[in-house]
Amino acid sequence: MNHSNTLPAAVLAVGVALAGYLVGNALVESRTSERRVSVRGLSEREVPANLVLWPIVFSVTSDDLVDLQRQADAGVAKVRAFLGDTFPADQLSVSPPRVQDRQAQGMSSEGRRLERYMAEVVVTVRTDRIDAARQAIERSGELVKQGVAVIRSYEYNTQYLYTDLEKIKPGMIAEATKDARRAAEQFAEDSGSKVGAIRSAQQGLFSIDDRDQFSPQLKKVRVVTTVDYYLE
Repeated sequence: MNHSNTLPAAVLAVGVALAGYLVGNALVESRTSERRVSVRGLSEREVPANLVLWPIVFSVTSDDLVDLQRQADAGVAKVRAFLGDTFPADQLSVSPPRVQDRQAQGMSSEGRRLERYMAEVVVTVRTDRIDAARQAIERSGELVKQGVAVIRSYEYNTQYLYTDLEKIKPGMIAEATKDARRAAEQFAEDSGSKVGAIRSAQQGLFSIDDRDQFSPQLKKVRVVTTVDYYLE
């Protein structure tokens, strides 16, 4: 046997075995480090609306455009008087009358002549005085008694809004993250593992909805976060 070839062959064999071990060990470590769980965390809060948009819509009719405008101005004056000093002037706005020529559109009523022009006027209250607005809305029937033809328009609905999301956003994100952590810990306990570091995290979109259809002044704010944790 040629001993001169034995030593290099042995060294090569050891090198191959060592390389195989290192590669295998690296795969094991890689797979171990990739053990992870993806969980979602939820945070919900109920908050009161802090802004209301209340459009008061009424109509006037006449055969004469000048008289139509006069009636519109008189109606606006009555609305302002009804609102009184409850809301500052800068919280009220009046839209230009939207005039409709019913004769030109061929509109008619059986057995009754329609006045040619009809104007729709909108006085909008934009205020943070939610309770005062709700009380005024409940009394708005008084305008009808004063001759203001208030109409219900699906185009102009009263809206209750919440605009202070930035104030509660950090706390809600923290709550959602803690909720995700609890879910991950429960999963880890069930699988005989431990929760490690965060691999990635994704914040969902915030949603603001009415608490229910009967309480539009109360809002439900919701956010869902998705967090990937390493498992040890």
